Amino acid sequence: MAQPKRNARRKPRRERKNVERGQAHIQSSFNNTIVTLTDLQGNALAWSSAGSLGFRGSKKSTPFAAQQCAEVAAKAAMEHGLKSVQVFVKGPGSGREAAIRALQATGLDIYSITDVTPIPHNGCRPPKRRRV
Repeated sequence: MAQPKRNARRKPRRERKNVERGQAHIQSSFNNTIVTLTDLQGNALAWSSAGSLGFRGSKKSTPFAAQQCAEVAAKAAMEHGLKSVQVFVKGPGSGREAAIRALQATGLDIYSITDVTPIPHNGCRPPKRRRV
């Protein structure tokens, strides 16, 4: 009979970083909103998305889902000592402003907001127009 492994490797517990200034990356598409809080080098401290919070289907793309998402990510990052953030917003979604407002409401100090939405120089053909 096979012996069970005794020295099974366990993942080390995530250490608590002490970061005061960082970055908030808000990726807001038409279908979902993802908020990632990082240190100044870009290493992730905390993240959250509307889908990971249990919103499904068209509810993921709402401003309320983006607000909840930003609050959860901000609270998790504040456990690492995060106090002030630089915000980078990407995408055309409806949750952009709601996520920024939620970050402010949780007590994070926002000292700059930058739009980093990629703009094509006539790249891919856009999807066809909807006929409803």
